[in-house]
Amino acid sequence: MTILMNDTLTKPHHLGHRKRLRERFLNVGAEALADYELLEMILFPAKPVGDVKPMAKMLINAFGSFGQVLFATPQELMKVEGVNEAAVVAIKTTKAAAERLLKEEIADRPVIKSWTQLLDYCRIHIGYNQHEEFHVLFLDQKLQLLADERQQRGTVDHTPVYPREVVKRALEIGASSLILVHNHPSGDVNPSKADVDVTKQIIDAARPLSIEVHDHLIIGAKKHFSFKSKGLI
Repeated sequence: MTILMNDTLTKPHHLGHRKRLRERFLNVGAEALADYELLEMILFPAKPVGDVKPMAKMLINAFGSFGQVLFATPQELMKVEGVNEAAVVAIKTTKAAAERLLKEEIADRPVIKSWTQLLDYCRIHIGYNQHEEFHVLFLDQKLQLLADERQQRGTVDHTPVYPREVVKRALEIGASSLILVHNHPSGDVNPSKADVDVTKQIIDAARPLSIEVHDHLIIGAKKHFSFKSKGLI
């Protein structure tokens, strides 16, 4: 006697899940997806066959949030069960794409007219980094972005900065003004005495050359501190 088993008992539980998730994304939008579901969609190309939901949930549990997953290093990501090189590339490509989009939004207009986008760009660029980085945004006479360059990378709580090198680079690029940007991995965006001192040193070095320091931003994962808005510049 032949026993016909119900298809629902033999098919993997995730069969059709990808199609339903894609349809929900297209019909309703990303707002309808939980963080782990959006991460699933990012991981689909990395694992064409099989269920990526467990991997997505493990990643968010391991790092704490969707954003923290994107900002984790490749080495950290690879420690999570099931994450291979293809998954790392998919995750880091998503982060790079978001960063490039935000940079494009501030590239062709005065930064003061796209301040929110500038802060978003800085946050996604370095806000989640586990080590301090000091960047300089070089601006032209119209306050449009000429270049964003990392000057130094330091430890979890300190980055050496050399004012003469900052000003020298501004002259090479032909910048008229600067926005100094660095991150505080601790999340506390209040400036240290060293932050205040190096800002003053760069201002003093730039002033004789008619280069203005427009602002100094300290970036955290969720907050920022503006020297200009606080009256420190």
